[in-house]
Parts: sequence; C-alpha cells; structure tokens
Amino acid sequence: MLIAGPTASGKSALALRLAENADAVVVNADSMQVYDALPILSARPSAVEMAAAPHRLYGFVDPGRAYSVGDYLRDAGPLVAELRSAGRRIVIVGGTGLYFRALTEGLVETPETPPALRAALEAEAAAGGDMHARLARLDTEAAARLAAADLPRILRALEVIEGTGRTLAEWRAEAQGAPLLPPGSWRGVFLAPEREALVRRIDARFAAMIEAGALGEVRALMDLGLPPNRGVMKAHGAPHLAAHLRGEITLAEAIARGRQDTRRYAKRQMTWAKKFMAGWAWLPA
Repeated sequence: MLIAGPTASGKSALALRLAENADAVVVNADSMQVYDALPILSARPSAVEMAAAPHRLYGFVDPGRAYSVGDYLRDAGPLVAELRSAGRRIVIVGGTGLYFRALTEGLVETPETPPALRAALEAEAAAGGDMHARLARLDTEAAARLAAADLPRILRALEVIEGTGRTLAEWRAEAQGAPLLPPGSWRGVFLAPEREALVRRIDARFAAMIEAGALGEVRALMDLGLPPNRGVMKAHGAPHLAAHLRGEITLAEAIARGRQDTRRYAKRQMTWAKKFMAGWAWLPA
C-alpha cells in the first residue's frame, strides 16, 4: 500500500493504523524525514509510534549529505526485496511525490559526478555566484525551464552537464529504469483534505512544533555550519526560524512565514498529485 498526500493530511497516522492492523512495516517516502535531524520540524513519527509498528528509512541520513531520488531508490530497493522475501506487508508513506513516481515508474540513472564538483558549485552559489546565468551558457533548455530561484535543480543540471558533458534532457531521453513497484503490485491512496481544514491543521501543527522544541532543533542544525542550500536546511520553517535565531526577525514573524511556506508547499503537493497521481484512490483525510 502506498499512502501520499499534502503535509499535515494525516498520512503517518493512517499508515500506523494500517501497519498495526495488518502486521505491516511502514517505509518512509518523505525527503525530509530521511535525515537524522529535525525530527520535530519534519513531523517524523515519534518514538512511541515507531515502537507500535516497524518503521524503516527514517532518520538514517547524515544532515550534511545531499540525498537524491536515486539514493532513495538504492536504499528502498533492497529493503523492499528483503521485506517481500520475508512475507511482510509493506506500507510506503510520505509527501515526496518524486519518490513515489520513481518507485512506480522508474528513474533515469545518470552517472555519478565527482563530489568535489558538487562542493565547488555549492560554494560558488553560497558566495553569490549567478548559477542560473552559468547554466544558461551551458544548457539553454534547462535554464529556460528552471526559475532563477530554483537553486537545487540548477545545481543538479550544472553538475550533470559539467560532470558528464551531456545535459539532463539528453539523459532523460534514454529509457527509464524498470520500476521497483511494477503495475499491479501496489495500490495507492492520496489523502486530499478540504483546503480550509488543511490550513487549520498546518497552522496548529506548526505551533505545536515550536512548543515541542523545533527552535532547538534548528539551532543544532545551524551549529553544523552546513551550506544554506543543503536539502535539510530548507525544511519548511527552518530558514525562518534560523533567521529568528540570528536576530533578524521576531519569533512571531518566523512562525507566520513558516506557516505560509508550509501552506504553499501543500498547495504545490496537491497540484503535482493532480498531474501525476490521478490514477490513485483520492480520499478525504
């Protein structure tokens, strides 16, 4: 069973209930919950919830590591094979649509690029380099498709063309890899709560995260000195809470901005799902 939906729609609670009733293993498909950081701010299942049923692929990636969809598939593949071999039922749950698409449709594999290249690109971006202009000189198509503010995808496109001599579009023109979950081997449920109810849940949960210690999590993450464009540093609310901790904005402003960012993200999740998850069973949360 695959369970997707916007943030705060109740995915984890449903997954846990199914796992308890069916003696299943819950497998994470959320790009923030893979990191060994921000368990509160990323809404990772609690220790009590994880003790109620087996949970895998949660909190196992160092926050300093850039973790891709390809990395996720390489970790999920052996795990799914292991669980199937043992006859275990599996519930895959999360809010990262690209993970689900890769699981069910496959993924174009691009060759590994030198870690030093990625580090150099990130350092140049952190120093204020115009990475979008650089991409426009090397890959006009990608630059036209990507907004100048979409730094992670710009860096990925630069990394590929500079590391391999071929554009991402050229790699994607090749055949997709075989999906880990072929058609007929899975069922998908997308939780689609009513918009106003979802906004209320997002706002209430963000306040609860602050009460539970999200500020301390962000402070600890800042102490690691990671580049600001590293994936885990962009967890919803984290940049604004970090700005508050640096004395740039008030806590009230940080909370308001974090809530707004999360609402916008939920809207993007719904838009993406309407395009790529139309064949799933859509249910009210």
